[in-house]
This record gives sequence, C-alpha cells and structure tokens, in this order.
Amino acid sequence: MKKNVAALAAGAIALAVSAGSAFAQDAAAGEKVFIKCKVCHQVGETAKNAVGPVLNGLFGRHSGTVEGYNYSDANKNSGITWDEATFREYIKNPKAKIPGTKMVFAGLTNETEVDNLIAYLKQFDKDGKKK
Repeated sequence: MKKNVAALAAGAIALAVSAGSAFAQDAAAGEKVFIKCKVCHQVGETAKNAVGPVLNGLFGRHSGTVEGYNYSDANKNSGITWDEATFREYIKNPKAKIPGTKMVFAGLTNETEVDNLIAYLKQFDKDGKKK
C-alpha cells in the first residue's frame, strides 16, 4: 500500500511539474516578440515616450499615467491597473478592451508570444532597470 501511495504521489508531482513548464515564460523569446511593439514603445533605462508610452514598470501601473505621454481620454479614464490578466486581454485586441484608445496595433493572439512578451516586460522596473 505504501508503495502505491508513493508511486501516485511521484506521478502527481511529475504531472504538476510538466504542466507548469507548459506555461513557462521566456524573457529572451519575449524580447524578439517586443520587436512588434518597438515600432511605438520603448523599454529600458534610456526609454522615452514615442508614438506610444514607455512600458517600463507596466505591471501594477494605472493606465494612462506615464508622465509626458498624451493619452486618449479612453485610456486615462479606463480605470485599469495593468496586471497579467488585463494585459493578456488588452494585447489580443486593444480597441475591444479600451474602446477609443489611440493604439492602432491589431493585436497579438499567439498565447506563447504573449507569455514571452509578459516575461520580457516584467523584467523592467519603473526606471527601466532590469530586476
């Protein structure tokens, strides 16, 4: 009986580990995905607002609050605080999540690319330093 319990426990752990790795995020791959965003956005210590706002310190920040960027009223008044779930929904279809946004990006629907982009962006604190 003890051997069966141990075997079941080992199997459950192996399954949990393999399932967790299926959702692994890869910041290096995310940097490549960010090329799609780089047309309008910057990250890092020398980042500046461009067509879109700087994305340093994105997660945990309220939408429409990067100093010096001229946001749409829709973005400023969205009430969004960026977290993974909100960003995932937004990046798939920005205009659906925030009607009236100035963001013209059609959307990023590949889940792996979104995972990796999130991992990449999470590296940067509000000052653009890698954590």
